[in-house]
Amino acid sequence: MAESAKAKKERIQAALAALEATYPDARPGLDFSSPFELLVATMLSAQCTDKRVNMVTKELFPIYGTPEKMAAATPEEIIPYIRGCGLFNTKAKNIVATAKIIHEQYDDKVPEDRDALTALPGVGRKTANVVVSNAFGVPAIAVDTHVFRVSNRIGLVKAADVTNTEEQLMKNIPKEDWSRAHHWIIYHGRQICAARKPKCGECTIKEYCRAYLDKKI
Repeated sequence: MAESAKAKKERIQAALAALEATYPDARPGLDFSSPFELLVATMLSAQCTDKRVNMVTKELFPIYGTPEKMAAATPEEIIPYIRGCGLFNTKAKNIVATAKIIHEQYDDKVPEDRDALTALPGVGRKTANVVVSNAFGVPAIAVDTHVFRVSNRIGLVKAADVTNTEEQLMKNIPKEDWSRAHHWIIYHGRQICAARKPKCGECTIKEYCRAYLDKKI
């Protein structure tokens, strides 16, 4: 059955309220103590779990936890620390190159501007959104695999790619909730709304989920 614009808006509002109630303490899964540490951790998280990244950065950051220290290293010196994250050759090159730019051009301060961040080697829009949101308090929605899957499955958006997903989420979610909603959706994707076998029986928002209502899962 076709859903009217009004009904869709009310369903999305109800779904977001249910997500907030279910995950009131949702927070970033990566451990960090500075914007630079968050930037590096997020770069390492590509195709890697937050748990694994946290294990890696626990050893990496005490030695290379600032732009100055990382910029003075070579990729070859970084690789032994980050090998557990996968794609370590490319990640090491990008992290060291990014650290050098931040050290030399930004006086060791991670830029707060999204465009400046995405100009850094290996930093895409998702990573930039994670940093501006969690390090600088700028409203943003970072679309990773969980956010893309869950948002489309629930019916918060209907999008074919991550860019369009982000655009629709920003339209359908109040701006003041962007950053928190990002974490609600990630938590839901990890704990309940898995890709292959979603736990619909345990889901607190199934009555607002488009896929569940349409019997597609």
